[in-house]
Amino acid sequence: MSRTLPPGWYPDPDAPLLERWWNGTAWTDHRRAPEAPGPPQAAGRAAGRARAVALTACGIALVAAIVSGAFALARGDGDDVVADTAPTVARTTPTTASQAPAPSSPPSRLVDELDGISLPLPDGWAPSKYVTRDNVVMTTDGGRVFTHTLPAGSGRAPAALAKQDIPRAAGTSYGRIRSHRVIRSERVAVAGGAGYLVRWRVKTAQGPGAYVQSLALAPDRGGPADAVVVRFAFDAGPDGPPLADMDRITGGIRPVER
Repeated sequence: MSRTLPPGWYPDPDAPLLERWWNGTAWTDHRRAPEAPGPPQAAGRAAGRARAVALTACGIALVAAIVSGAFALARGDGDDVVADTAPTVARTTPTTASQAPAPSSPPSRLVDELDGISLPLPDGWAPSKYVTRDNVVMTTDGGRVFTHTLPAGSGRAPAALAKQDIPRAAGTSYGRIRSHRVIRSERVAVAGGAGYLVRWRVKTAQGPGAYVQSLALAPDRGGPADAVVVRFAFDAGPDGPPLADMDRITGGIRPVER
């Protein structure tokens, strides 16, 4: 459309507040403020005709700008919608506290698919990011819980498995142990089968010591397919978790349906 316009000053498409010289074929580098003197116009050009052409060009530029703007909105990068009528103001309803989405609550249980059991997560405990055999499955300040699957067909009773594992559990968690005292050693029914736990109060090279427990779960119908040992390592003193959490986790272990 612009190629049909005669040479003259027209609104600059790149700077709407300025005018730019159109030589009849292309835009030149000459710009000016509206109504400011500029390069000589074509000879014999009547002032009235120039004014009429300028007004016509302004109208064309305005229409082009409107069309271009509408096209830009229509092809927007997001989900913009262009209405073909006058814009309206959307009515919004204030969000009250009862309407606000509730924050997601932390999980109440941890599922250990590798060992076929699930464990409760007491307040303040969190699942470990990565769970593998012989690795931590949950943590809190000063506390860790591990799981360990024993070879199938080991043929040992849970009591023997727990008593054999407890020194390893203590050494893995706290290194060299100066001494220990047995504070619990008993059968338990857990995860759909028979189990046995051994709990030690240990003295370490530094600090107030710790509580360590090995809980052996024998394979049973409806329970884990293999014998599993769940290891607990709780720092003693005010920096460790409450010992009651060890009992909560032990009593809340359940088999996972396969």
